[in-house]
Amino acid sequence: MAFGYQVLGFGSGGGAGVPYNIEMLVIAGGGGAAGLHGGGGGAGGYRNSYASEASGGGASTESVTTLTQGDVYTIVVGAAGAAGDYNSATAGGDGGDSSIIGTGVSITSAGGGGGGNNDTDNAGDGGSGGGGGSSEAGGSGTANQGYDGGTSTSAGGYGGGGGGGASAVGAGSSGNSTDGGNGGAGLNSDITASTVGRGGGGGGGCTLSGTIGSATHGGGSDAAGSANTGGGGSGSDGADGVGEPEYAGGSGVVILRIPDANYSGTTTGSPTIDTSSVADETILIFNSSGSYTA
Repeated sequence: MAFGYQVLGFGSGGGAGVPYNIEMLVIAGGGGAAGLHGGGGGAGGYRNSYASEASGGGASTESVTTLTQGDVYTIVVGAAGAAGDYNSATAGGDGGDSSIIGTGVSITSAGGGGGGNNDTDNAGDGGSGGGGGSSEAGGSGTANQGYDGGTSTSAGGYGGGGGGGASAVGAGSSGNSTDGGNGGAGLNSDITASTVGRGGGGGGGCTLSGTIGSATHGGGSDAAGSANTGGGGSGSDGADGVGEPEYAGGSGVVILRIPDANYSGTTTGSPTIDTSSVADETILIFNSSGSYTA
């Protein structure tokens, strides 16, 4: 472990109260889809301070995050948005927010919006907006986190809009009289020392003769959003005639990249701790909520 540069000690977080910088990636839970003919779920909000990578909604990399040694930082990982139910006319559920909260730090990514149902419930707003159903507009994304969901252009509601995603091509596309719109694309990040794509919107549902919208880093073609990616869930194609499966979004993730000289080794919530992939840095991957003592 590298020696620290704190005033009051070396390594392992020595020197209570001394500030130091880390890099972070905070992705919220993705929205659930509405099912048959309905809109796809929007991706969870995407905030990133690592290297020169982008944040969601076309935003540039955020400034580094400064922690204070000895203080506790609470990590919340957003839950996946629940799938809607076509047969009971409910839209997809919104994803849960993810956050890092503590001394001098208040970072929150908004949960993705749920997909809109046929004729009834509107698409949800969120980090990225859910796709609309039955000639409705998609939900709105959050500035610097994600994009809007796509519209359903058919008055009959036969093709749902795709959920919004995080990337610069992240707006969900429109559904039409037969086909669902594609979900907006997500973003790649190397913060864990390997390239991983996250934060894509779910594809919109369609008619039996149509095609479910595709997705990049989200749920597409009859699929839920993958766990810990913040991806939106996809709609379905009604193959059994009654609105068969509706798909949930993917849960979020919080990732911290910390200089070894400052890493305290004190966590709760059982994050994955990677001390070997990058020289002189420790990577914490929170797939569920917990805390880090700086």
